[in-house]
Order: sequence, then structure tokens, then C-alpha cells
Amino acid sequence: MHTVAVQLAPILGAEKGKVPFYIAGGLLVAWALLLSLGIGARRSDFPANAGQQRGLIAVTVVLVLAAVSMAVVTSGGSKTAAAASSAPATSTTSTETTSTESSSSAATPTTSAHPQPTATTGAPTKTASSSSGATTSLKLAANPEGQLSYDTKALSAPAGTVTITMTNMSPVEHNVTIAEGSKVLGATPTFAGSSKTVTVKLKPGKYTFYCSVPGHRQAGMEGTLTVS
Repeated sequence: MHTVAVQLAPILGAEKGKVPFYIAGGLLVAWALLLSLGIGARRSDFPANAGQQRGLIAVTVVLVLAAVSMAVVTSGGSKTAAAASSAPATSTTSTETTSTESSSSAATPTTSAHPQPTATTGAPTKTASSSSGATTSLKLAANPEGQLSYDTKALSAPAGTVTITMTNMSPVEHNVTIAEGSKVLGATPTFAGSSKTVTVKLKPGKYTFYCSVPGHRQAGMEGTLTVS
């Protein structure tokens, strides 16, 4: 309702601005009717002299000029009112367009100038090792019935790192010791009922493995490890 009133206000103002034109035009029409129907129809000798004729012409010219002037002024006011009436609608349209653009900007996700790195997965890298650095796994077991012996008296492996896993499921505690001559290179703890490992790095040659528990080696718990 407020918008309608604002749009009608210039038009109503323009109608009020036409009042002078209506007055001037009305006077001109009334003057013409007075001359033609009032005086002219009753008096055939009107105007009677040159003075009356000049007076009638002067009054007529004044009324015509007044009507024309009011018409020009009123026409200019109408154009101004029409422009004023269209201005609010244009402003409203501009406001709605701005609101729409703002909403569109808010709804559009902003793209970061610095894209985040993408996590990638790959297979683990395997490092190749030389033959001298390869690990060789060997197995050895003590007699499960408690006899002082291993399940073998000979083991062999290539040069490099050698791991011996010894299993002792007997009730008697044992170990495995690796020696080069009288020099001990490595040994497992003394144990029973489980498995233990010992790892040594060996060069080509012959080595001895045995149980270092007193009396066990002398009873037969020893063998030869050949490294080539």
C-alpha cells in the first residue's frame, strides 16, 4: 500500500498542476460562448465601432495566450510526474536484482586459491640387499624325550647373516652356542619348553654348534655348521 501511494502521489500532484490550464481554457471557452451566443446572437451590429472591436480582439488574444501558456507549463509538469512515478519502480527492480546477485554469490562455494594436497597411497618400497647381506634361517631341535642330543649334527648356510631357531620341548634345559674354534660367536639363553633364536654374521668356513650346559656337549649335543 505504501508503494502504491508513493507511485500515485506524483500523478495526483500532476492533476493539481493542470488547474491553471483548466481555468484559462474555461475562460477562453466562456468568452467564445459569450461573444457568439450571448452578445453576437442578440446584436447584429456587434461590435458597433472600432474601439469595441479592438477591445474584443485584445481580450481574446490574452485568453488564448493564457490557455496556450498553461498548456505548455502543464505538459512539462506531466512529463516530470511521469518520470518521478517510474523512478521508484526502477529503484525497486535494481534492489531486487542486487539482492538476487548477493544470494547467488553467497550460494556459490568459494574455490581456494591454494588447493589442498591429495593424499596418495602406494606399495611399500623394498630395498634390495646383496647376497652377502641376506639372512638365512635354520631350524634346530633338542630331543623331546630328554636325551642329550639334537635332531641333527650338520647344518649349512651361505655366507652372511644366519639365524638359528632352536626348539626345546624336553623337561631338560638346553641351549645352542655357535663357536669358531674356541671363540664363541653367539648363543641362545638356556631354556626348556619353548623356542629361542640366535643370529650371527658368518664368513665362509666351518663352525661348531653345541649345548654349553655342563656335560651336554660331552654327551653328544654338538654338530658342524658349514658356511659356503
